[in-house]
Amino acid sequence: MLSLFNTLTRRKEVFRTIEPGKVSMYVCGMTVYDFCHLGHARVMVVFDMVARWLRASGYELTYVRNITDIDDKIIKRAAENGESIEALTGRFIAAMDEDSAALGVRRPDHEPRATAFVPGMVAMIQRLIDNGKAYAAANGDVYYAVREFAGYGKLSGKSLEDLRAGERVGVDPYKRDPLDFVLWKSAKPGEPAWSSPWGEGRPGWHIECSVMSEHHLGEHFDIHGGGADLQFPHHENEIAQSEGAHNHDFVNYWMHNGFIRVDNEKMSKSLGNFFTIREVLEKYDAEVVRFFILRAHYRSPLNYSDVHLDDARSSLTRLYTALKNVAPVEVAPDFTTPYGQRFKSAMDDDFNTVEAMAVLFEMAAEVNRSASATLAGELKALAGVLGLLERDAQTFLQGGNGAGGEITADEVNALIEARKAARAAKNWAESDRVRDELTRHGIVLEDGPQGTTWRRG
Repeated sequence: MLSLFNTLTRRKEVFRTIEPGKVSMYVCGMTVYDFCHLGHARVMVVFDMVARWLRASGYELTYVRNITDIDDKIIKRAAENGESIEALTGRFIAAMDEDSAALGVRRPDHEPRATAFVPGMVAMIQRLIDNGKAYAAANGDVYYAVREFAGYGKLSGKSLEDLRAGERVGVDPYKRDPLDFVLWKSAKPGEPAWSSPWGEGRPGWHIECSVMSEHHLGEHFDIHGGGADLQFPHHENEIAQSEGAHNHDFVNYWMHNGFIRVDNEKMSKSLGNFFTIREVLEKYDAEVVRFFILRAHYRSPLNYSDVHLDDARSSLTRLYTALKNVAPVEVAPDFTTPYGQRFKSAMDDDFNTVEAMAVLFEMAAEVNRSASATLAGELKALAGVLGLLERDAQTFLQGGNGAGGEITADEVNALIEARKAARAAKNWAESDRVRDELTRHGIVLEDGPQGTTWRRG
């Protein structure tokens, strides 16, 4: 049976769905004012992996990942660029979709945009006011009264006293308590605004996800996911809103993926170690980046560096090389074979892709020894569950990483023909010179009975 680590209870639990055979999952998506970065890539890939495994396990999954298309950063960036909010967000949604597709991430079943759900947000805020959990302030803002929700802090493990002691936010004279957070912001000149019982304004960030998840999955659903940075305050506030509005449990299982670190420091614009997906894909094949993300356990910190990406490329090359040498028979994933059982056991243990990939490497080694086309097919099928090894092996091995200035496949083949001619003429010096030139370009030659084949090293 599948078990997963529940952030809410801080322990691994057997996964039991609300409705037999069906899973409802909501993941906090991107705020679209800039290109997606590596942290976004990890969220995309991790929960794509979770969705793929749930479906491979026979569940009927409804997967929702939202888009935040209105907030302070979006308004500020649009003003700086001198463009409309719609133009800005439309541009970066398209870029996000391109990055996601490059990484082999399948589209969620629903991708709600916050601006389409403002009336529902107004309705939930009013319900919170009616339930005594929120209040309208004199300045037109509406705040959530944190001390009116007894369960506040249960996800993050923070007590109200600890939060109060660590409160650094400037005093807001309209709040009853410094810990209270905004549900509705009164309109400011030049900003987009919607009508509400409290005047023109726009929703706060936290209320968006409570309303969009409820719309698609109901008041109570199975899994809520996101990056570890969202655990507090965003997800804590979502619980307060949804449970404060409906007076019952909101989500059964909370999942959070670990941070991306760059040379052992947390990735941050302020530290100057911030990388967009597009910048990384200029240097590395997108499947290498996906492999790099999945070969670490989703809850562990993931350290990004060129050394780690180079190692990921070499490791993925080993898997593809096994499939190049033995043409795989096309088969469906089978979790009843010895390798399939071990793969399934690993994935059912809190999506342990580390152990699942160890099984794949054992299979590749056995394929190299046995030359079994059936086993090669099983390797390809099991890896495909993770969104890996889905390309033709030779295509991957001879493919570039997208960077400019690389030697092309046609140029490589021409040099191989020149080397072949030099060898036929017993011109060994010229043959060695051509091989050395190819080596400088990162090309590995493999001479065999059927001739010379090549791959990028």
